[in-house]
Amino acid sequence: MSVFSSQRERRLWLLLFAVVAAIFSTLATASSLTWLLRQQGLLELSFAVGAAFVGIMILVHALKSRPDRARLVAILGVIAVYLLVFVRMANPAERTHLIEYGVVAILAYEALSERARNGRRVFVPPLLAIFLASLIGVADEVIQSTVPSRVFDPRDILFNVLASVLAISSSAALSWSRHSLKAGNRSA
Repeated sequence: MSVFSSQRERRLWLLLFAVVAAIFSTLATASSLTWLLRQQGLLELSFAVGAAFVGIMILVHALKSRPDRARLVAILGVIAVYLLVFVRMANPAERTHLIEYGVVAILAYEALSERARNGRRVFVPPLLAIFLASLIGVADEVIQSTVPSRVFDPRDILFNVLASVLAISSSAALSWSRHSLKAGNRSA
């Protein structure tokens, strides 16, 4: 019996591993890069471009099918919540947690959901994905405590958990609206 239930699950876990490796590999250089971007007046712009890129990718994925009213409301709700959180987080470095750990949580959720769809036992994929992403966030902070230019910050752990919950909740809302659309098409 294979470790993975499908090729898709295997690809999702490998992609998750690559994202986590990228996050961890930048721990020593992130402060320097942030300082350099701030000195050049590019910190806010670089974050805005990155956030816009992620937002566009989410929108393109969400709009694959012609959305009905419920789906549009869900999409706009997700966008509004993320914008409100971004606006309330004054420090761009803190905002990166929303993107990094949102991506980690979604990849874990997709991999776990794929595993469950293929008949493997998975304990509540959304909760397990949040737990896994949060655990990776804790590991991130523990590793930072060993890097001379970084510090352990419990607030960052909270941001990582928030990012995971927000990403999974957003995914659930979009999934609900997609299923609502399919159910409406069957009854029509």
